[in-house]
Amino acid sequence: MFDLKVIVIGAGIGGLTAGVALSRAGFQVEVYDRTRELRPAGAGISLWSNGVKVLNSLGMGKAIAAIGGQMDRMQYRSLSGELLNDISLQPLINTVGQRPYPVARTDLQQILLDAFPGEVALDHQCTGVEESGDRVTALFANGHRTTGDLVIAADGVRSILRSYVLGQVVEPQYGGYVNWNGLVPVSPQLAPPDTWMIYVGEHKRASLMPVAGDRFYFFFDVPLAKGSSMPPEKIQAELTEHFAGWADPVQQLIQQIDPEKTNRLEIHDVGPIDRMIRGRVALLGDSAHATCPDLGQGGCQAMEDVYLLTHFLLTTNVSVPDALQRYEANRKERTRAIVQKARSRAEQIHGKDPDLTQAWYEQLRTEKPEEVTGAIAKTILGGPLR
Repeated sequence: MFDLKVIVIGAGIGGLTAGVALSRAGFQVEVYDRTRELRPAGAGISLWSNGVKVLNSLGMGKAIAAIGGQMDRMQYRSLSGELLNDISLQPLINTVGQRPYPVARTDLQQILLDAFPGEVALDHQCTGVEESGDRVTALFANGHRTTGDLVIAADGVRSILRSYVLGQVVEPQYGGYVNWNGLVPVSPQLAPPDTWMIYVGEHKRASLMPVAGDRFYFFFDVPLAKGSSMPPEKIQAELTEHFAGWADPVQQLIQQIDPEKTNRLEIHDVGPIDRMIRGRVALLGDSAHATCPDLGQGGCQAMEDVYLLTHFLLTTNVSVPDALQRYEANRKERTRAIVQKARSRAEQIHGKDPDLTQAWYEQLRTEKPEEVTGAIAKTILGGPLR
């Protein structure tokens, strides 16, 4: 199919990747976002090989490598600093055929914006869609209307268009924990510059990942009741309390963070849901399958969505709805499984069943490194990019 006009709602990672891919496929693409200024949700993201390969296929390999951190190893440590497991990632890279790249979200957003040939229309809150024959119209709160051949709802975990596709409201589900994240300069007192360092204990985590620009992407996880909040100026005191008695690098990290640039997020997921399309409207990324970030697959799954949606729009000549049906058939079970696996992983890490979490701590001491990389590879290779 050629000469399609595609309307993308949402300019996050999924929406921008869709804008780039569909433009390069020869389609006319318009991208809209409700915000007045594009701000990434979170400071960093781990892109595993399935996501990186999508960007490689779009000619962005050099750009993603330039912003990616050189992550050669993973280390798990107890809250006291005891080494539990030291894992080389080279066997994983050999198995899946691509190095993972932890990146700062602002850097990823910028290379996607640079690659998208059009302009993102900001301050456009989509309120709904109308379908008529072989056309679909997106409606906006500011009175704007635009009509095309299909609408891609990449409008995130709190998607407006998800209820249109599903015929009912599906609210995000609280994952049971709060995540703090941001960026700090690389320092040997915190972690080796090529290592993903993860401290675990008390159903909590403190973690550092290298990204470009001699920086670490850090995050802390603590299981807390939904609805907790804290002003930025009290974040360091809050983390100091939650991580009292933890190893010295964790204490140094807390002191080095910039509270004004630290995100504090209550983690939610969505689904699994029963469908991803309705007529000429398709859900993509977090609008369909927002995951707890405990597998590092949220952005990667949005990119897999883009890869297969573009593939079916290019290769089927029956109709747009037919291409979307093929997209849904190829994505629904994969993304449902990832949502469920990430939720189970989050529950294991964050003490929903304390005995299971304690058993995981013990497993970390004895697990062979190749078992860890093998499990990551299995998740990665379960998608379309092998």
